[in-house]
Amino acid sequence: MKIKICGLTAPQEAEWLLENQVDYAGMVLFFPKSKRNLSPAQAKEILQALGGEINKVAVVVSPTREQVRELQQLPFDYIQIHGRLEQEVIEELQIPFLRAFNGKEWSEQLPRYKDCSQCAGYLFDAQIPGSGQCFDWTQVQNISREEGKLFFLAGGLSSENVEEAIRHVHPDGVDVSSGVEREDGKGKDPDKIRAFVQRVRQSI
Repeated sequence: MKIKICGLTAPQEAEWLLENQVDYAGMVLFFPKSKRNLSPAQAKEILQALGGEINKVAVVVSPTREQVRELQQLPFDYIQIHGRLEQEVIEELQIPFLRAFNGKEWSEQLPRYKDCSQCAGYLFDAQIPGSGQCFDWTQVQNISREEGKLFFLAGGLSSENVEEAIRHVHPDGVDVSSGVEREDGKGKDPDKIRAFVQRVRQSI
């Protein structure tokens, strides 16, 4: 079971992920509406702190070709794409991407990516990404799995509900952001990260 912690905002948080042997680290860029939004310079600091031991993911919404080019100047391993995804952007990608779906939008869009070799997998999230809200997991229980493509579950996960989510959906990995943040919402909480990781590993 892969563990992805998203919405990093400081190099210190990278150290906590490494201590807990988390598999993926996500950073939000080019999305000012998010309190977790980073500039490329801020992301670079966190990327340097992460080193080469963890998969690094740029999280973006409806990116442009120019934004993709800029991201690919940084040492990201994947780009996670919410919102619109134009064919010209896919053609610009030189690293694998994770296609994120919010709410039920996957039902119409999923077939488009089935034969797309650049698409490394899917992330199923709540209607409003980063909101900390859960969604009805039965909506994605019966999606047929594709060989070679990852299946991540996100949306309101925390140490309190992640074991139940894994039992219901059996994803390849789970993604958490707000569920491991401090009570004031400013940055990650090392104790919550530890608790989340422990619960995931207990569920295996």
